[in-house]
Amino acid sequence: MSCNSCGTGGGTPGGCKNHGTCGTSGCNKLTVFDWLANMELPDGQAPFNYVEVRFKNSRKEYFVNSENLQLKIGDIVATQTETGHDIGIITLTGELVRVQLKKKKIRYEKDDLPKVYRIASQTDVDKWKAAREREEPMKVRAREIAIRLNLQMKISDIEFQGDGSKATFYYTAEERVDFRQLIREYASEFKTRIEMRQIGLRQEAARLGGIGSCGRELCCSTWLTDFRSVTTSAARYQNLSLNPQKLAGQCGKLKCCLNYELDSYMDALKDFPKQNQKLYTEKGTAVCQKIDIFKGLMWYCYEGEWMNWHTLTTTQVHEIVTKNKAKEKVAGIEEYAAEHLVIEEVNFENVVGQDSLTRFDQTTTKNKKRKKRRNKRGPRQDSPAQHKATQKNHNKSSQNKSPQSKEQKPKEHTQKPKPRRKPVHKNKSKEGNNTPQTKPNQKPNGDGKATNKPRKKRPNNRNRPPKKSE
Repeated sequence: MSCNSCGTGGGTPGGCKNHGTCGTSGCNKLTVFDWLANMELPDGQAPFNYVEVRFKNSRKEYFVNSENLQLKIGDIVATQTETGHDIGIITLTGELVRVQLKKKKIRYEKDDLPKVYRIASQTDVDKWKAAREREEPMKVRAREIAIRLNLQMKISDIEFQGDGSKATFYYTAEERVDFRQLIREYASEFKTRIEMRQIGLRQEAARLGGIGSCGRELCCSTWLTDFRSVTTSAARYQNLSLNPQKLAGQCGKLKCCLNYELDSYMDALKDFPKQNQKLYTEKGTAVCQKIDIFKGLMWYCYEGEWMNWHTLTTTQVHEIVTKNKAKEKVAGIEEYAAEHLVIEEVNFENVVGQDSLTRFDQTTTKNKKRKKRRNKRGPRQDSPAQHKATQKNHNKSSQNKSPQSKEQKPKEHTQKPKPRRKPVHKNKSKEGNNTPQTKPNQKPNGDGKATNKPRKKRPNNRNRPPKKSE
């Protein structure tokens, strides 16, 4: 059976890479790779008569092919249950099933495993799909009833049997829950047989699926089948910060991936001395601050000089420890640390300028072109009409000044500012206008006559010293 969304068709999943977490659950979740599929059995050897069948999410069971049906991976079959029959998908056949049974310690020779009835017909598949469509609205209603009864539990998933005669409610709870009244209400509400099954938080995360902090799908919902116990010592050996928010996974427990590299860390830590081992020297006692497991380095500092760290190797630390056990003191750890002083040569060149923090603050090329044009043209020149208007404004301001303002002269600076040069324009005075014409650098007097003295800038009063009180 293939997913309806990927549209690959056929009996074998085409591989939409959803790992069984899509809405139709067509892809085989937690599937074992059948590397013996293209190999034929030796002559005279009968095929292994057991198959692995997957139901909703990660539930897998093993059945006997007593009818000797020609089954292959991806076939939908009707299997035996306590009451009625169930519908599932075959995920593994042949000799690999024997390996899986041995791994999970199932004695298939002595235990009476259920049987595979037949390959599912179209009517069986239609009943199965109709039952699957009822699960999601039932889950919402079941949670509402559990909340109304004030039960400390969470309904995480509902799974219908293939023939629709029974519904299994999977729930999680920290304490024991009395759900007798709950089952009565469920039976009267949903009109079917009810089975309550408690699961752990890790099993709940495996059934629901999700994305981990690494950006990939959860290991428990894709390939991890056995849940090993994870302790905080695994984080300590790997020098990880004991932050519960970072070490916990989707299930609220410690991440299973903490055990993946633990063995390599344990092997590397065999050559390290204890971190609480102090080094006694003539300068003082040195204490370990940090270690690098795979480089084999340790950082020590003297008591009282916590900012000065010295790098030592594990062999050097063992050498100092053996001398201390023989009641000998070394001169100082600086002698050992001097061998590891390496000057790092920076070979990086900033060719493109991508590491500059102000690379976006630079002016654009348009502004640069405008500035170049202005520099070529020189200072801006006014038209004759604009120049006449400026002359009239100067004359009016000079006539309005009082003789007192004339006498008051600004205090001279030690350095006189240089007058700004302006272009000389030829002034055309109209007939009948007796107002004197002034040049741009001339300052008109109170009589209306212009002087050749340059205009002095107003002094800056900020730097003046305060006046002395009489």
